[in-house]
Amino acid sequence: QVQLVESGGGLVQPGGSLRLSCAASGTAFSINDMGWYRQAPGKERELVATITSSGTTNYTDSVKGRFTIFRDNASHRVYLQMNSLKPEDTAVYYCHADVLTLRLPRRLDKVWGQGTLVTVSS
Repeated sequence: QVQLVESGGGLVQPGGSLRLSCAASGTAFSINDMGWYRQAPGKERELVATITSSGTTNYTDSVKGRFTIFRDNASHRVYLQMNSLKPEDTAVYYCHADVLTLRLPRRLDKVWGQGTLVTVSS
């Protein structure tokens, strides 16, 4: 199966930038949609951005114009470039992937990373 490992989180001041990285490893028939979700304390996990295998992106309204999701299929990585960060962006960010299993019968597994903490504070 596929494992996802996030990196790049940390402490940043309001208005600053961070780039999150998610590396996929393991075996699969294909990795389809990927995305980033986040969960702030006391709140439900929410979608941040998604990207298809061909590069079509989608963003939640609160991050449009500030965040960019992109992927490198050759290295099996997906990234989230976060600019103009706000305190309300503080959350644990999780990488997600829809993975078509190598084994038959094929199924679409939902795979999550362990999360990386982003703290936006002065």
